Amino acid sequence: MKKTLSMLLAGAMLASVLSGCGGDAGKQGDADKTPDADNGGASTSAAAFKIGGTGPLTGDNAIYGNAAKNGAQIAVDEINAEGGAIQFELKYEDDESDPAKAENAYNALKDWGLQLSLGTVTSTPGAATNVLHNEDRIFALTPSASSPDVTAGVDNVYQMCFADPNQGTASAQYIVDQKLGSKIGVIYQNDSNYSQGVYNTFKTKADELGLEIVSATTFTKDSSNDFSVQIGEAKAAGADLLFLPIYYQPASLILKQANDTGFAPKVFGIDGMDGILTLEGFDTSLAEGVMLLTPFNADAEDERTKKFVETYKTQFGDVPNQFAADAYDCIYAYKAALEAAGCTADMSAQDLCEKMVATFPTITFDGLTGEGVTWDETGAVSKSPKGMVIQNGAYVGM
Repeated sequence: MKKTLSMLLAGAMLASVLSGCGGDAGKQGDADKTPDADNGGASTSAAAFKIGGTGPLTGDNAIYGNAAKNGAQIAVDEINAEGGAIQFELKYEDDESDPAKAENAYNALKDWGLQLSLGTVTSTPGAATNVLHNEDRIFALTPSASSPDVTAGVDNVYQMCFADPNQGTASAQYIVDQKLGSKIGVIYQNDSNYSQGVYNTFKTKADELGLEIVSATTFTKDSSNDFSVQIGEAKAAGADLLFLPIYYQPASLILKQANDTGFAPKVFGIDGMDGILTLEGFDTSLAEGVMLLTPFNADAEDERTKKFVETYKTQFGDVPNQFAADAYDCIYAYKAALEAAGCTADMSAQDLCEKMVATFPTITFDGLTGEGVTWDETGAVSKSPKGMVIQNGAYVGM
């Protein structure tokens, strides 16, 4: 991280900060180890910034919510263990990736004393709660809610992840640049802000580049168990590459059902495909050769990534995905912005919001998911995606 940040003074409250914010190494990985019945189970400390988010901790998309929660917790534990002036207290609420439940979860965090938000993990709930964040003047930096609707019309909701338009544009450009396919079949979810948004910009860029889309079919959440029609249309149109701007659960069924019909095109996905290798009951050999754009590679050899992956495996018994890495980066980006703005934990959420709105567009951040990361005043992030291919059950850089 660039050394342009001013350090705050560490006071005599340091010992109590550490004891209340996870400074005990034996309590890493769980924000609720020292519960307080009055605040929903999170540990408390008057000298720590209260930071929280909502995500699907249960239900179909739980792999994303728990990954984000776990990644954020590792960063909080590391920062608190350093004993510096910036300390965090983390709390996540389950929203089951449902907009109404996300609003309730947000209000629960606000009642707890939320000062800084991680927003939502998925996009549709994020589009529902961005208005609440704006009305209450609580700043949000979401790790993974990528739809433009999440930041639309507000000045205090930012993204750590690629916005959907960027993913669609980058995917089309990458397919052309790498000559991955000439006849593209697309299957996307038309009742998902995420999937629809990526497809729209993918099509625009594909048309611009002369990339032929021979088949574009859709499905909904309620029809995501049978893809025979979509696969049949792509196969009949002679598609040599399937572009899947969708989450890993329906993608896993598409891969299986395509294999059952003998249809074997190249497959290209986006960050929502991350997680397919850990899906229970899925034959990972079906994902061999699948390509995707993602900002994080757990197999990277740099020391920062290796340390994060090792810690994540030790604490949670799994390999971290890009949702975990983005949430980890969110916490450290907050630390950088708070230091740069000279913020203290006794400031109100509203005062912190105005400081973050003014500061985030001015900082440059190096993290697990990108170096030289910057934000513009719309809340959109600028960083470079990485092309990955699944080989022998692991991601390998292309």
